[in-house]
Amino acid sequence: MNISIVTVGKLKEKYLKQGIDEYLKRLSAYAKINIIELPDEKAPENLSAVEMTQIKQKEGARILAKISDDTHVIALAIQGKMKTSEELASTLDQLATYGKSKLAFVIGGSLGLSEEVMKRANESLSFSKMTFPHQLMRLILVEQVYRAFRIVRGEPYHK
Repeated sequence: MNISIVTVGKLKEKYLKQGIDEYLKRLSAYAKINIIELPDEKAPENLSAVEMTQIKQKEGARILAKISDDTHVIALAIQGKMKTSEELASTLDQLATYGKSKLAFVIGGSLGLSEEVMKRANESLSFSKMTFPHQLMRLILVEQVYRAFRIVRGEPYHK
């Protein structure tokens, strides 16, 4: 399975890079993982609704340009469906079983994802009702994808 993580914003924190690199190394036994970092739009503190939409649309256009038509897209969004680790594992297993070898997880910038990206997504996934920094979300996502592959293979993993 080829998995892309399309994410807005650069990862600056060394400790997050180290954690992500560790899980990417572990995941290499199960899937090809490609992280695509896209630049975020500069956003001042007090934005109007129109300005927020414009920023999300610009970031969304960059995201959509990186996703091929034959890719199954899972958007990470607070309003998405919450799943257990076992349910995520089942989702990944079913995608592989039914020939969906290209999968993209999409992580938006600080304002979230554009309407266009949400429409393109085959499903949306929420890890929590809480808001997480997109950099931290990247680490949480790769850990959960790794956990999902371990679950699918029936291999032990810390609960």
